[in-house]
Amino acid sequence: MKEPFMTLFIWSYFTSLGIILGGSLIGAFGGFLVGKPPLYTMYMLSNSLKIWAIVGAIGGTFDTFYSFERGLFEGATKDVFKQILLILVAMGGAQTGSIIIKWLTQEHLGT
Repeated sequence: MKEPFMTLFIWSYFTSLGIILGGSLIGAFGGFLVGKPPLYTMYMLSNSLKIWAIVGAIGGTFDTFYSFERGLFEGATKDVFKQILLILVAMGGAQTGSIIIKWLTQEHLGT
């Protein structure tokens, strides 16, 4: 079943935001358990999880590449434009999550 574009648009944003926030928070707890500073661990994880948040938000499959291929070789430019928008909104969600973590930890002030 094909999802409406606006539904995918919103899911993409909040999925990448959730991957950054959740991964950073859980990773900080793991850092605490092994004796590393949790706020610094949270800050570093928020930076390194961005690409995985984008991949997770767009589905992590080859559907995006298939849409690009169809757009280029079959003239379905509307699909290419939609996929570019989904990638951009996933990047926005990841950046929002990273900014929230920076704001919470204030680690960027010490570096």
